[in-house]
Amino acid sequence: MEIVEVPIPQLLKGQVLVKNYYSVISSGTEAKRVSDARKGYIAKARSRQKEVKQVIDLVRSQGIKSAYGIVMNKLEALSSLGYSCSGEIIAVADDVNEFSVGDRVACGGNTAVHADFVAVPKNLCVKVDKNISLQEAAFTTIATIALQGIRQAELQVGSNCVVIGLGLIGIITMKLLEASGIRSFGVDINEDTIQRAFSDFNFNVAERNKSGLTDEIKNWSGIDGADAIIITAATNNNDPVNFAGELCRKKGKVVIVGAVPTGFERNNYYKKELDLRMSCSYGPGRYDPVYEEKGIDYPAGYVRWTEKRNMQTVADLLSERKLNFKDLVSHNFKLEEAPKAYDLIIAKKEPVWGVTIEYEKEVSREKTVILDTSFRPKTKLNVGLIGAGSFAQNIILPVLKNKVNLVGLATLTGNSALYNGRKYKFSYITTSPEELLNDTGIDTVFILNRHNFHAEHTISALKAGKNIFVEKPLAITSDELDEIELVYKSIETHKPLLLTGFNRRFAPAVIECLKKLNPSLPKAINIRINAGNLPKEHWVNDKEAGGGRIIGEACHFIDLACYLAGSEVISVNANALQDSLHLDNTLNISLKFRNGSIAGISYFSNGNRRIPKESIEVFCGETVTLINDFSSYEIITSRSRKKYKLKHSDKGHNEEINQFIEAIKKGEQSPVPFNELIHSMRITLLVLQSLKEERVIRIS
Repeated sequence: MEIVEVPIPQLLKGQVLVKNYYSVISSGTEAKRVSDARKGYIAKARSRQKEVKQVIDLVRSQGIKSAYGIVMNKLEALSSLGYSCSGEIIAVADDVNEFSVGDRVACGGNTAVHADFVAVPKNLCVKVDKNISLQEAAFTTIATIALQGIRQAELQVGSNCVVIGLGLIGIITMKLLEASGIRSFGVDINEDTIQRAFSDFNFNVAERNKSGLTDEIKNWSGIDGADAIIITAATNNNDPVNFAGELCRKKGKVVIVGAVPTGFERNNYYKKELDLRMSCSYGPGRYDPVYEEKGIDYPAGYVRWTEKRNMQTVADLLSERKLNFKDLVSHNFKLEEAPKAYDLIIAKKEPVWGVTIEYEKEVSREKTVILDTSFRPKTKLNVGLIGAGSFAQNIILPVLKNKVNLVGLATLTGNSALYNGRKYKFSYITTSPEELLNDTGIDTVFILNRHNFHAEHTISALKAGKNIFVEKPLAITSDELDEIELVYKSIETHKPLLLTGFNRRFAPAVIECLKKLNPSLPKAINIRINAGNLPKEHWVNDKEAGGGRIIGEACHFIDLACYLAGSEVISVNANALQDSLHLDNTLNISLKFRNGSIAGISYFSNGNRRIPKESIEVFCGETVTLINDFSSYEIITSRSRKKYKLKHSDKGHNEEINQFIEAIKKGEQSPVPFNELIHSMRITLLVLQSLKEERVIRIS
């Protein structure tokens, strides 16, 4: 664990930028993450067997060296902690109208971390009244978890409820029940916790193993059992769920808020017809990117209590003084002392309730952090990177590190920038892509961020006169592609090199097979991609962020077909498998080329990993070439059949980047002509049109 200096986060659409004053450490969730992080590799492997199997599969498909790099990037990457904070808004995105600079707010979610500044989506942020201390307000999100558990229990005034597990969320649950006029009884396995819950809050509590506790609680309820049991404990055994079955009245509800197993003894649940429910974090909207990232709310008439409305309820109860969190603060640490706070929580040597982190009111708002000031002679290209996701870390950066001067790195969040900036010795890191694009010391940029930014940054880089490597797709709409073409053609002299990441045309298997085919004869091409399923909520499937898998991934194979055919497409026809998700991720694409060649591309997302991911067949004259996952290929003629095996699957990434760099150094043309890049993307967009209009698209 370390405190690091990173650029302030980039403010995106639908977000507010907040200067934190306080944040709260979740003694359950965060303490477990920190504890797990401190384990050795063997202990981590034992506790994460699913990931171990994935690593073994990765070694088989990509080799030990590549798999090792991917795994270490995951293990060593910086990961922020925290999800409940409060502060003051210092900037608001143009499309956000409900907040203003200067508003005091409580924030939650994956971006509401322990940091001086956080960029938070508007649906994970609520205003805080001036009569509430921001230290109290910092508990809002954690309290919202407790509130959602109560919502799931559907309790009414006069009802009673037992809370099993008296950590921070358990204590807040009892506070909320009290504020709502609901009788509560708390249970915990730790005797010290029980004594403190009674002395600090005067709650009705008992130790789990107390003799006759079941009968005591049934008598307390007055109706031979509690109306509801809310489990806020965290444990690996089944006791909380089984005990809840004993305590609950007939037709009662058991709500699981904490991390407990759900395997339980059937008897009580069957005889009493108990209702066992899960409570999902802060409430409806959680983990839904449409709600959280795009800020599209659920209508109150259909979903009364969303996670934001739950957060606002907690803030309102605090403002009305029906809820008090001052007595929850057992420890407060300055940000620089935060590691001591986690040591305190994990050690469990002294009583801990709520642990807050306090931030300095005046700190730097720099979007750039200098990492390396050493002189770099101009014997190599000066490169800037926009984006440092898995593809950049595992494919691009390892190729670039010894070939160019890595000058600037821009990412959405400072963590990724700092990790990769240190590892690859960048001169500076930033959360502002404009910083790189305006840097006259950078002559080449690699655009590797989400697809919806590709066209925007490509156009800016072209106008700045920089050479550009942009990972596919080049654009996700026809208008974006038109603008790129217009800007590129308007540059009359010293056109910069532009290359899209269509790496498969650079793969050794493709190059060797193409040598054996007669270029004067038309070809029949069959490409089958076992793409695998991608969850509907994945950003690539989002039409606005990723463009969909046809735009984001199938474009690779459309370009490869064009390259193999050696001609332009003159007609496009596409048919998709109809499924309940309506994503068109399983489809056939038929292409006809000007030179008489034809291609069939089968992009299937409904297969499994037991068959190769990519298979390419080309029939030309009496010669047939077969490529199997870019790890082997066959040349079949009327006289012979030869099979060649490569050391590992090579999809051409290294060769593509090497040719790009050499072309810049030697002042040569781009390895892929500009008109071919544009053509491949236009054909990809026409595939979507063919699907939509259910017809063959002919190109004049």
